[in-house]
Amino acid sequence: MSVTDSMTDYLAQHPRMIGALFTLCILLSQAGTVVAGTNSQVGP
Repeated sequence: MSVTDSMTDYLAQHPRMIGALFTLCILLSQAGTVVAGTNSQVGP
């Protein structure tokens, strides 16, 4: 059994975790955008 199959089985048994993982991915992508935007410098 591969890791993908076990993760698919786990998510099939725990459908709320799909929403939690999606929310976590969204929060991480937004945090990366905020961190990248705070250290920007225009010019030399």
